[in-house]
Amino acid sequence: MDASAGVSGSSATISLSLDNKLVCVEYPAIISNVDKMMETVGGIQGVSKAYGDPSRRLELRFRPRDPFCHPVCGNRYPSTNLLLCVKKRVRKCNPEEAQIDMKILGVIGTTYKFQGMADFQYLAVHSAKDGSQTSLYDKIILRKPENNEFFEQRVPLFLPPPIFSPVGDAHHYTALNKEALRAVPIRARRPHNAIFINFDDQNIPNEPLEAAKVNWKRVCVHASDTKAEEQMKKMFESRPIWSGNAVKANLDIHPDKLKLLLPVVAYYMVTGPWRSLWVRFGYDPRKTPEAKKFQVLDFRIRCSSKHGYTSNDMPVKAKRSTFNYTLPITLNKTVPQATNVTDLAPEGPNPGRSANITKYQLKESSYVFREGTLPPHRQMFYQLCDLDVESIRNVFGRNDGQEEKCDERDGWCLSRTADDLRDIMSSMIKQIIRNKRPESSVTRPKAPESGQDDEDEEEDEDEFHPSEGSDNEMETEMLDYM
Repeated sequence: MDASAGVSGSSATISLSLDNKLVCVEYPAIISNVDKMMETVGGIQGVSKAYGDPSRRLELRFRPRDPFCHPVCGNRYPSTNLLLCVKKRVRKCNPEEAQIDMKILGVIGTTYKFQGMADFQYLAVHSAKDGSQTSLYDKIILRKPENNEFFEQRVPLFLPPPIFSPVGDAHHYTALNKEALRAVPIRARRPHNAIFINFDDQNIPNEPLEAAKVNWKRVCVHASDTKAEEQMKKMFESRPIWSGNAVKANLDIHPDKLKLLLPVVAYYMVTGPWRSLWVRFGYDPRKTPEAKKFQVLDFRIRCSSKHGYTSNDMPVKAKRSTFNYTLPITLNKTVPQATNVTDLAPEGPNPGRSANITKYQLKESSYVFREGTLPPHRQMFYQLCDLDVESIRNVFGRNDGQEEKCDERDGWCLSRTADDLRDIMSSMIKQIIRNKRPESSVTRPKAPESGQDDEDEEEDEDEFHPSEGSDNEMETEMLDYM
């Protein structure tokens, strides 16, 4: 069927054929030369390569012959547009009399839009002290086979950054120092209304904020929500201090609802031996020696050849990795839309699955350490009461009944108790890893050469030393409950 039509009036009917499918590129510049424009996007081959991989973005280089040109990436969007060709014919003898011809050339199902910033550029030039600049392209780019003189010539140091920015789009960002950040009304921005207490604060709260109660009542719409609230209150009655993972492992509730329920039954300790833990309202662990067993231990698996393994061959993987970095030329995963917590289905077993299957509950290993098992992550926050090893309990119980003072570093324990616990746990993990691997694959520390002492060898070790706390992880959890 012919897809063209001559129009003499104000409207026309045009037939549409879906056979001719097109791809649209919204080019972010005025085009004066089509060939040069195609060269900036890699030609037909470059566009076809990007279109053939749905997870890939279209690269545009304004200096295509410069290997150091940072590309602008075009995002891929589905579209339902038409490419319409309109021709207007005018009679020379009578300009007011015109004929318009319209034709649909095809359907545009995919559109590439360049919405990122193009100012991340790094030129291969050398700036002298007098302000003069010298191009380095002929000195560092191999354009043809060269002799040794080319590789031995003295060239100024040129190290282009591998990554210009983790994001390519412009965002509003306001930098604040710690003093200004404290003055920001954070609770006005987040609806969770948790109470945060430092170790040196004089008083502890006896009840939650009224806003926290209101927020929980607003989302407590299912019978399972009421049951979860009762269960959590019983948990804090039997044990006054819980870690976030311990709560998640003993309570099957949606994480978004948990953020609103926890501030109703407990406050959050920011510093001290109970940092990053939730404490029952009205309970002050600084005045109760029995709270010693609820103290936190920041444990990190030590990685070095001295311990028989390195970070590359350790069976416990890191939570975060640089290999998960999303390249600028790839599409970011679609971010799920935020769910209204009042619309969440009630927790509990569905008719089509077993009653023993939980939806959100963590495994026991997420907060309990036992002999013969590896931690799920390289860094773990354990409470002393969750270290289910007799030798470990004997260490932090050395001064049971003789506790005199609670300090911010060791709490009710003797000095350096945390270091002793980490040494015991590290040796246990070291033995587990050795038992799980063949003898031939065990990495043994190299014997020091003659003339070297043990101190030199230890300086070369790539050991990860534990700290007093992980600010990154704790701040992330705090932001969730503010």
